[in-house]
Amino acid sequence: MPIRRFGGHRSLVSHSHIPKLSYGYTRMNISRTGYRVFSANSTTACTELAKKITERLGVELGKSVVYQESNKETRVDVKESVRGQDIFIIQTIPRDVNTAIMELLVMAYALKTSCAKNIIGVIPYFPYSKQCKMRKRGSIVCKLLASMLAKAGLTHIITMDLHQKEIQGFFNFPVDNLRASPFLIQYIQEEIPDYRNAIIVAKSPSAAKRAQSYAERLRLGLAVMHGEANHSESDMADGRQSPPLSRTTTGHTGLELPRGRHHVPFPGIELPIMMAKEKPPITVVGDVGGRIAIIIDDIIDDVDDFVAAAEILKERGAYKIYIMATHGLLSADAPRLIEESAIDEVVVTNTVPHELQKLQCPKIKTVDVSMILAEAIRRIHNGESMAYLFRNIAVDD
Repeated sequence: MPIRRFGGHRSLVSHSHIPKLSYGYTRMNISRTGYRVFSANSTTACTELAKKITERLGVELGKSVVYQESNKETRVDVKESVRGQDIFIIQTIPRDVNTAIMELLVMAYALKTSCAKNIIGVIPYFPYSKQCKMRKRGSIVCKLLASMLAKAGLTHIITMDLHQKEIQGFFNFPVDNLRASPFLIQYIQEEIPDYRNAIIVAKSPSAAKRAQSYAERLRLGLAVMHGEANHSESDMADGRQSPPLSRTTTGHTGLELPRGRHHVPFPGIELPIMMAKEKPPITVVGDVGGRIAIIIDDIIDDVDDFVAAAEILKERGAYKIYIMATHGLLSADAPRLIEESAIDEVVVTNTVPHELQKLQCPKIKTVDVSMILAEAIRRIHNGESMAYLFRNIAVDD
């Protein structure tokens, strides 16, 4: 009969008669290996993508309840054990961005305190990604959000087509920035008749690299639109037009240190006059006459710029205009403006729920990207390389 020691005592216990513990395990150090997939939002529109991913993985969606109390506080209840498991939280961003972020943070912290082994956030559209640069007296909100997610307990993030790839440097844990371009390119090849007569269009010079990547893989030409009616960094009355005092001013002259025994007056500063930026009218670099124009971008939110670009392309002779984007936020009156515009079709992925917008505008089409998200989850859990998901993907894509 085997002998088992517990501390300084000695006891005789038969392996065949180990009593079961009250909570169902036969040994204290049993750890369940596996993974669970949860949705950080309980609404039907937001759980649709999560259900598609779990169907492809062949697992059930984790049991949890996410809701708002009467005082608008977010509450999360996880209804099953997650101890020692890899947990994937799928959060699609609906209209109320800040509530979605709070749901993700609260669920991540709940799973962290429930002893989950790893907590991986699957955030197809990363919110606040446009606020990733310092502008005037603003702040880099994207960096703040990255710090909050790390503090809440996330250890990894899967996202898709970040607005700027440098955002990955805001995190102190791994970030897998997947690409939607293979699915959008496949849509172009299969759903656009005579796509060989198309030309890829960059709506602005900043989008030229992304558009060039599409054009090279489709073996199509490239056109770039230059000039904007309204610029996001327009000079406002924020104090930047107030020059230092001139030398002729009585009293203090420019920047001046206090006078004293050991102080020497600092000479006045005369800065060279800067020429103000003058934005040229919108022009198209490239021939779009008699072609199908396909505008490529990562986000389509306010569509005023897209509508204006479509009108210019029509004037230049394009007979069909498509817009391809990864994230279809389609805020405010976007569906109505698209329906009334010269745009023939807007193609976006299902990283953001937009079923209501599709009902308002039949021109909006959806491409499903749940396949690549499910494969990323499987590979991360199994410790496999992610390189296969980035094959033939250019750096600028």
